[in-house]
Amino acid sequence: MAKKASAELAFEVGQSVVYPAHGVGKITSVEKQTVAGMDLEVYVVSFDQDKMILRVPTNRAEASGMRALAGSKLVDDALKTLGGRARIKRTMWSRRAQEYEAKINSGDLISIAEAVRDLHRGEDQPEQSYSERQLYENALDRMARELAAVENIDKDDAMEKLAQSLAKKKVAA
Repeated sequence: MAKKASAELAFEVGQSVVYPAHGVGKITSVEKQTVAGMDLEVYVVSFDQDKMILRVPTNRAEASGMRALAGSKLVDDALKTLGGRARIKRTMWSRRAQEYEAKINSGDLISIAEAVRDLHRGEDQPEQSYSERQLYENALDRMARELAAVENIDKDDAMEKLAQSLAKKKVAA
C-alpha cells in the first residue's frame, strides 16, 4: 500500500472546507493517530457552529465527500436556483422528506439550494408543518454558512442575501 507523503495533502491547515453531513468547518491541524494498530494521518476539522471536532483520515477525505468551499460561479448558480420555480413532487411527505434530507447532506450547494427553494413558503402560502420547517431551516442554515464563508461576510448578511434571492422567486413564479 503506497502511503501519501504529507506534502501531497489535498487540504491545508487553516482552510475552510465543507463536510457533507455537517456543513462548513475549518481544518485546525493534521495529526498522526494510531487506531487498531495502524498509523493514520487525519485532518482535524472544527465546526464552530456545532461546537464539534471531526477527525477525517487524509487518505479518505475526498472519498467521504469533504471538499473545498464553492467558487463564486457555483454560488451564483445556487442563488439563481433559489429564484427558480419550486419543483414539488406529488409523493408522500415522508418520501419527499427523505429526498430533501439527502440533498441537504449531499454537501452539493446546488442540491441544498434546490431543497431551500422547494421548501420555502411565501406569506401568501399555507403554513409549513414542523418537520417541513425544520428541514427548511436546516437547508437554509447550511447554505448561509457556506455563502458567508465564500464571500467572507457574517451569517446574518448571508441570510439577507438568500432572502433577497428567495424574494425574486415570488416574482418569477
